[in-house]
Amino acid sequence: MKILIERAFPGLCVAVFWVATPATASPQDVFASTQSATLPTAAGMNAGDILIEISHRFGHLSDGGSDLWGLDGFVLNRLGLSYAPQDQVAFGILRSNSMDNLEFNARFAGLGLDAAIVPVEFAVQSGVAWNLQEEAGDDHEGHQHRVQGDGNTVSRARDDDAAEANEMQAYAQVIANTILADRLALGFVPTLLWNPRIQDHERETAVSVGVNGQLYLDERWSLFGEWIFSQAREDQEYDSGSFGAEIRTRGHFFKLVITNQHQMNPTQTLAGAAEDFLDPGSWRFGFNIQRTVRF
Repeated sequence: MKILIERAFPGLCVAVFWVATPATASPQDVFASTQSATLPTAAGMNAGDILIEISHRFGHLSDGGSDLWGLDGFVLNRLGLSYAPQDQVAFGILRSNSMDNLEFNARFAGLGLDAAIVPVEFAVQSGVAWNLQEEAGDDHEGHQHRVQGDGNTVSRARDDDAAEANEMQAYAQVIANTILADRLALGFVPTLLWNPRIQDHERETAVSVGVNGQLYLDERWSLFGEWIFSQAREDQEYDSGSFGAEIRTRGHFFKLVITNQHQMNPTQTLAGAAEDFLDPGSWRFGFNIQRTVRF
């Protein structure tokens, strides 16, 4: 995986600069929303905007009708709030009950290139997160998270020293977007991730690469998908994959998501997934709701 990333990254950079001309930079409207399923897009915010997010991930679809295809019982939540003090600059806070992950982030968008073939839009985003849950796992008031693995085991607990000393994570990413035929938006998100696995005493720095696309059927409906290439590590052996549909209304984005990734905050999804997307038994249903309030 590391070799693939090292080879793919320079090639994509060459491709981006090959299609770009030295014309005046200007922001392009590529993705309508600031995020795909979990990956960010280069869409910006206007000064005074407040972005509110509520997201859920449920149990396995393979649990069947007796468990309402995963909707009964276990659920993970994410709450997000972002504010733009000026155009294209935003500061946000995310809170997930998976590991009680709390993140503060900042993003700068609005960078664009008028390209010879396609428009290209850029943004940068960085965040720092703390995992405040004392024990590993996603147990909340009796709703235990179960992954489809060897023996269907739950997440392994950290020892006390690791839990106390290794709860902080951080990331920095560059976001590049383009659009084809005014309908198919494409994204590329290389990310530098610090401390991807908090269960380990030794911290490391990892690289992940996210790719995403969205096909706009009309002004309201669109289909999207994303994939995050990551290095395999214990409890995070697989890449995260998601697909679904987005419904756009006035001021709202409502996303219906199928994914193998039960977690949602960036430092969690970028590090890898515990289940294999290629096994439909790992698929979960979820949704994201975004609401923009303007002052």
